[in-house]
Amino acid sequence: MKIVIIGAGIGGLLSALSLHAAGFEHIEVYERSEEIRGLGVGINLLPHAVRELTELGIVDDIAALGVEPSTLAYYNRHGQPIWSEPRGTAAGYAWPQLSVHRGRLQIALRDLVEQRVGDIIRTGHRVVSVEHGEEQDLARFTTEAGEVTVSADIVIAADGIHSAVRAERYPEEGAPPSNGLTLWRGVAYAEPFLDGSTMVMVGDGEQKFVAYPLGPVGDDGRMPINFIAEQRGAGSGQVDWNHPIDPKPIVELFRKWAFDWIDIPGLIASADEILEYPMVDRDALPQWTFGRTTLLGDAAHAMYPNGSNGGSQATLDARTLAFHLAHAPTPRDGLRAYEADRRPATAALLEQTRQAGPEKVMVLAAERAPEGFSYIHDVIPEAELADVATAYKQAAGFHPEMLNARASLSVER
Repeated sequence: MKIVIIGAGIGGLLSALSLHAAGFEHIEVYERSEEIRGLGVGINLLPHAVRELTELGIVDDIAALGVEPSTLAYYNRHGQPIWSEPRGTAAGYAWPQLSVHRGRLQIALRDLVEQRVGDIIRTGHRVVSVEHGEEQDLARFTTEAGEVTVSADIVIAADGIHSAVRAERYPEEGAPPSNGLTLWRGVAYAEPFLDGSTMVMVGDGEQKFVAYPLGPVGDDGRMPINFIAEQRGAGSGQVDWNHPIDPKPIVELFRKWAFDWIDIPGLIASADEILEYPMVDRDALPQWTFGRTTLLGDAAHAMYPNGSNGGSQATLDARTLAFHLAHAPTPRDGLRAYEADRRPATAALLEQTRQAGPEKVMVLAAERAPEGFSYIHDVIPEAELADVATAYKQAAGFHPEMLNARASLSVER
């Protein structure tokens, strides 16, 4: 069976590794960029994704790129604590959570594909269309040398939030819709905050700051810290993850957010580069699969980063697709099983992220005590805070008991 993957991002590369591990040998990856440069900033791989990396036998390669956060803590815009919970193995998972640089992760996955699967990545190929046939589908690409057509038994469109394959099936969609927030992302080298292994979220639904370590403390006492600053009603609106901007206006937006446990304007000011991106997602679709072609990752279900689940859901897509293709009697049956498994789950999760996901605790605190509080449980009962956290884990498929007990997606060869 010949399988063509469109897109060499995290979802596409993990699809290649997952399919190869499941016994498929004729795999090709087509990437629009002329080279894979490993762009981006930080990304969190939650325990349900790390489980899949572990079962693929590549977790050591990925873990070496970053760190394991031990705690997630939420604060209001006054720096007062709202909710805190352990993460990874400290929370009872059999697998850790990993914080890594997205670019380094992509390069590592590219190298693993080359080592395990072979020279299968074709760069400089921009997909134009996919035609559906009875026996095979035909993918058309443009290159510097002209048009290239490739036939395949299965086509996996992992071509991101601006997916050309999705747009071909849903031409009325247009640009990804925004919720009015703008994100500014960067990496700063600074002294550790709190215990040096905590991921923090500060603010509310109008303005927010997220920070977490990406590496260990160096000899100079500093460590790489990934951050995301958010503000409603600001920014250029340009949908490009690699759009750099002047950090000075962002520092001013957060000027009053310097607390005794973290200096937020100082972190923003110390970043080498600030990248701007509007908070956008995609509506849930009624169908992912057409003919022998299916959508995967952001092409299927791009969602807000509330809950840090984008890369993890792409990982689950890749592993689930490989599992069903390996066990189904026909390729079409495998695609149907994959979609039946993943489409309802990601649609439910997308809806949760639009309601702020686990970050709802910050929204509640701002609504009930906009000027702050003396004791959070006077404002929000502890049980209500716990319910918010539990509901999101269940929707995202990484509640500890559920995940630890779930059957493996590995394929016996």
